[in-house]
Amino acid sequence: MPPSLTTFTDEARLALDALTGRAANLVSPSIRLGVTGLSRAGKTVFISSLVHNLLNGGRLPLFEAGRSGRVSKIRLEPQPDDAVPRFQYEEHIRALVADRLWPDSTRAISQLRITLDYESASGWGRLFSPGKLSIDIVDYPGEWLLDLPLLAQDFRTFSRNTVALAQSGIRAELARDWLALSSTVDPAAHAEEATARALAEAFTAYLKACKSDERSLSTLPPGRFLMPGDLEGSPALTFAPLPNLAAGSPARGSLHAMMERRYEAYKAHVVRPFFREHFARLDRQIVLIDALQAINRGTEAVHDLERALGDVLDCFRAGANSFLSSFVTRRIDRIVIAATKADHLHHESHPRLEAITRRLVERAIERIGMSGAGIEVMALASVRATREATVKHDGEDLPVIVGVPMAGERIDGEVFDGERKTAIFPGDLPKDPDSLFQALESSPEGEAPHLLNFVRFRPPHIEETGGGLKLSVPHIRLDRALQYLIGDRLA
Repeated sequence: MPPSLTTFTDEARLALDALTGRAANLVSPSIRLGVTGLSRAGKTVFISSLVHNLLNGGRLPLFEAGRSGRVSKIRLEPQPDDAVPRFQYEEHIRALVADRLWPDSTRAISQLRITLDYESASGWGRLFSPGKLSIDIVDYPGEWLLDLPLLAQDFRTFSRNTVALAQSGIRAELARDWLALSSTVDPAAHAEEATARALAEAFTAYLKACKSDERSLSTLPPGRFLMPGDLEGSPALTFAPLPNLAAGSPARGSLHAMMERRYEAYKAHVVRPFFREHFARLDRQIVLIDALQAINRGTEAVHDLERALGDVLDCFRAGANSFLSSFVTRRIDRIVIAATKADHLHHESHPRLEAITRRLVERAIERIGMSGAGIEVMALASVRATREATVKHDGEDLPVIVGVPMAGERIDGEVFDGERKTAIFPGDLPKDPDSLFQALESSPEGEAPHLLNFVRFRPPHIEETGGGLKLSVPHIRLDRALQYLIGDRLA
C-alpha cells in the first residue's frame, strides 16, 4: 500500500487499534470480514445467503468445520460497534425468501455479528482455544472503496486524471454537457456558489450516466456523489474537477481555490475516516464482481472494470500476519475475488468465468501474492435462481438454464411477466480469456460480441419441510468462499 495514502497520525491510531483488538481477541476471538463490490455485484444478497445458510444448516459441504460436525451452535449476536448501523438481515432474507424479490443494494456501511461455537480439530487446539469465533461482517459500497486512491492525489492531479478519462471513448458523449460547461468558466475568476453548484450537478449527472445499466462503467470516484446520504448539498460534495488549471497555487477567493478546498474537505471528512475507522481494521475481504454485466456491455465496460478493480485492490493493506506483527498492525491476509451470478451460465462455463476474472485482476494478484497474503478467484452464485436442463435443438442436446425471468426482461423481443418459467441457452464463454478480450476489441464500435443471453431471474421458490420450516437458500460455491475466508480460524 503506497505510504502516501496514510499520515503518521493515521498509522499511530491504527497501531493503537491493532494492539487493542489483539488484546480483545485473546479473550474473545473475532474476525472482521469485509464484503464489498461494485454496483450490481450482489453484496446484500451474499451476506443474507451466507448467514441464512449458516443459521439454517444449509448445504455447505466444503465448509469443513460444519461438515465434520465440529460446529455445535451458530447464532446472531449484538455487533461490537454501536455507532455503525446493523445489517438488516431479517428484512433482506424476507424479501428473498417470502417475496422472491432481490433486496435493495448497499447504500451505506453496516455490520452484523454471527458467532460460531466449535470444537478444534486438534487436541492442542482444544486445550488452548475457547472454541468460539465471532465473525463481524462489514458491508460497504464498492464506490466508497474507489475513493481511497484520492488520498494520494491533490486536486490538480485528480482534475487532470478525471478530465482525461472523461474525454475518452464512450465517456466523451456522456461527459459532453459537463465538459462544455467547464470550458466556459475561468478557474482564476472569483468564486461564485452558483457556478460551483452548476459544475457539481453537471459532473454528478455524468457519473450517473456512466453507472447506468446501459453503460455499466465502474471507475466513478468520488463515490459519495452517487450516494450522498446526509452529506447531500454540503460544500464537501459541491465541487468538480477543473480542466486546464494554471501552474502554481490558486489565488485566494478564486474558483480554483474553492474547488481545491472542498476537494480536500471531502478527503478529510469522508474518505479518511472511512479508511481509518473501517477499511484499515479488516482481517479478511471478499470482493464481488459482476463480470457478466460488463462482458455484455462491451469493450469499454470490461476495461473500465479492470481499471476499477486495479485501483481498489491496490488500496488493500494486504500481507501475512505473524503473532508479533498483529500487535502493531492489521493486514488483510486472505482475499476472495468472486465473479457473481454463476447461475446465469451452464456449469461448463464456470471455470471460464473464473479464468476471465483472474485475467481482470492479474496485476493485483501478483502484487498481493508477493505481500504474503492469500488470494482466491472463484465463480459463485450467492442465491441460485436457476437450474440446469437439456433440450433438443435441431436433433442435438443443448444445455440450458431454467428460471423465472424478472418482469420486463426481454429475449428476442419476448417480454417476460415475472411469473412464467423459461429455458434459456445462456451462450458459451471462450476457453481462453485472451480470445474474449480479442473478440471485444474487434467488435464494431466497441459493442459486445453477443456471447451471452443475459437476463435477470427472480429468486427461487424455497421449499418447506413437513414442519413448515423454510429450507436454506440454494447457492453455488458459497461454501468454498466460506472455507477459504474463515476455515483456518476454526481448525
